[in-house]
Amino acid sequence: MKRREFITAAGVGSAATAAGVTGAVGTAAAQEEEPDWPDFVSEANEYSSGETEDLRGQDEATVQVGAGDGLAFDPPAIWIDAGTNVIWEWTGEGGGHNVAGQEGEEYASDVNDQAGFTFEHTFEEDGQINTYQCDPHAGQGMHGGVAVGEVPTREVQEGGTTDIHEMGVQLQEHYIGIGAMLMISVSLVFTFFVLKYGESSHAKGGN
Repeated sequence: MKRREFITAAGVGSAATAAGVTGAVGTAAAQEEEPDWPDFVSEANEYSSGETEDLRGQDEATVQVGAGDGLAFDPPAIWIDAGTNVIWEWTGEGGGHNVAGQEGEEYASDVNDQAGFTFEHTFEEDGQINTYQCDPHAGQGMHGGVAVGEVPTREVQEGGTTDIHEMGVQLQEHYIGIGAMLMISVSLVFTFFVLKYGESSHAKGGN
C-alpha cells in the first residue's frame, strides 16, 4: 500500500474507532425501565436484569412451564395490561409442575407433567406486581412474576450491558463525547497536513 493511502486509511480508521467508542459508551449508558421486581422474581431461574418481557398492548400472553433445564418459567417476568389473559403452557420437561400465585392475586393449577397442558388466569387489577411459583420446585428457583399496568419501576441497563459507573469509573457522557470528537479532529488534521505537505526531511531519513 502506498504511503498516502496508508495514512488516509489510518486517519479514517482512527475516526471510526473513536466513533465506535462513543457508540459503545452510549449503549452502556442507555437506560430503560422495568418493574421493580422483588428478590423472589429477580432470583428466579432464567431471569436476567433488563430482560422483562413487555407484553403491554396484547390481550394474551404465554409463559412456558418447564423451560431451560426443566425448572424455569419462560419468560419468568412479564409486564402486561390489566385484563390480559396469561396462559401457562407445559413443556413436559423437569417433572411435575404447577403454577401457584403468591402475592397479588391468588390462583393455582394442578401439578402436571404432560407437554401441552395449559392453565389460564386473567389479571384484572392494575398496579400490582404478582409473584408465583411451581410448588414442587419453589426451593430450586422456579419462580415468576407478572407486573400489571402502572407499577413501580426501576432503571436498568439496556441489553444487559454493564454500567461504566458500576466499574468504579466516574465519567460523564458529554466528556466522553468531547474526547471522541477531539480524537477524530486530530486524526483528520494530521492526515490533511501530511497529504498536503508530504513527509518531513527527518521522516525521510534526513535526505
